[in-house]
Amino acid sequence: MSVERILDARLRDRVVSAEAAAALIQPGETVAMSGFTGSGYPKAVPLALAKRIEQVHADGLPFQIKLLTGASTAPELDGALAKADGIAMRMPFQSDPDARTRINEGKLDYIDIHLSHVAQHVWFGFYGEIDTAVIEVSAIREDGSLVPSTSVGNNKTWLDLAKKVIIEVNDWQPAGVDGMHDIYYGTALPPHRKPIPLVSANDRIGDTSLHCDPDKIVAVVRTHGPDRNSPFSPIDATSEMIAAHLIDFLKHEVKQGRLPANLLPLQSGVGNIPNAVLAGLAKSGFRDLAAFTEVIQDGMLDLLKSGVLSYASCTGFALSPEANEEFKRNIDFYRQRIIMRTQEISNHPELVRRLGCIGMNGMIEVDIYGNVNSTHVMGSRIMNGIGGSGDFARNGFLSTFLSPSTAKNGTISAIVPMASHVDHTEHDVSIIVTEQGLADLRGLTPRKRARVLIDNCAHPDFRDQLNDYFDRASRDSYGKHTPHLLPEALSWHQRWLDTGSMKG
Repeated sequence: MSVERILDARLRDRVVSAEAAAALIQPGETVAMSGFTGSGYPKAVPLALAKRIEQVHADGLPFQIKLLTGASTAPELDGALAKADGIAMRMPFQSDPDARTRINEGKLDYIDIHLSHVAQHVWFGFYGEIDTAVIEVSAIREDGSLVPSTSVGNNKTWLDLAKKVIIEVNDWQPAGVDGMHDIYYGTALPPHRKPIPLVSANDRIGDTSLHCDPDKIVAVVRTHGPDRNSPFSPIDATSEMIAAHLIDFLKHEVKQGRLPANLLPLQSGVGNIPNAVLAGLAKSGFRDLAAFTEVIQDGMLDLLKSGVLSYASCTGFALSPEANEEFKRNIDFYRQRIIMRTQEISNHPELVRRLGCIGMNGMIEVDIYGNVNSTHVMGSRIMNGIGGSGDFARNGFLSTFLSPSTAKNGTISAIVPMASHVDHTEHDVSIIVTEQGLADLRGLTPRKRARVLIDNCAHPDFRDQLNDYFDRASRDSYGKHTPHLLPEALSWHQRWLDTGSMKG
């Protein structure tokens, strides 16, 4: 028999079906939902809303909403609403194939935005009012406070600003997550802001629950559904080589006295390469590490369990099914070592700079001068979004970007003459790593950066081609500070579109 998760009698009286709750959302509304990288998103109301939208469309009537979240969600939310043609505008991040297709077909408006900016921009009124918030929690306490589930994201802001609120209480989520959260209520609008009193990645500065005016809660829905627990592919040889180059570099920085023996707080993007880096750290001899990051994935759980990582601060999870079972099985252990914060704190630029985070993020491509494209394939087709990579790239102690040197069976080079889209300028990028090697760009002029990037990171199949471009650009370009041949600078991308290969 399951334990009652709704302890406030007032809100227990507002329990309704997902269909009844979805009926409270009207066409044209701005709807803010919970969820961050496949964790803590509402499971039932979005599906019911998508079904309702399909029925309305079948009657020949329009029905779309503007959708805001913390970051990416799952097929039950982004996918279902995209398939139903129910989203007019989406922000700030997505990774769903159906939503991505509609965005790239020009049928769904998408605003790609730094994750640290979302809450404050909504507070500033840049995106209008929030009509409805749909938030997943793990429990409602007797006093009506809300215990978040496996992500916090922008939930505090959505609850504060929404005109009406729908709560999903998901009893699949472990009850033991209660106490893992740290919700800071000291934010304010300019000119009334005060310093955030966080000086260490494991400081607690807030409450363990979310607060919401009970009069705004119009419906409570009971659910029992898993997060999007996606299995990670086994770590391959390319990822291991990238990880080895980065770990050797970190050891060198310790020897040079630029990093302490236990490094600085780690930030890691999601995926196989970051997981390989984390696995490599476990074998490297580093100890007493800390993480101040957005997402905890399998590798960080392993580091916590082995004692390599002392604690981790995040705003959500991205776990495989096996790692999720480990997390739930040993929730008491992890509750002492994991702190979950709002994303306006987990990604806060001033905190990232003050703590001195080491940022480790993926990329699509980088040009020979260090400008990184992390969002658009061939300059125009969105992949997922910038997410929080910019928050850590510009403000971190070290900004590292990791990628295989080629893609699409070797037809695409990750090192190109000119990036087809720029998310992180050369001024924000410190280290580039591929399986070929590592390029330390710190303190180098543009032309020196080009040589180091080509020599250390480019695949041999493209190295001569890149050197030829750079040599001719250095001789013939209009200016010699950052040499480019404008008619050729993006010709590699056009060649791939025309022939299926960047090779000249």
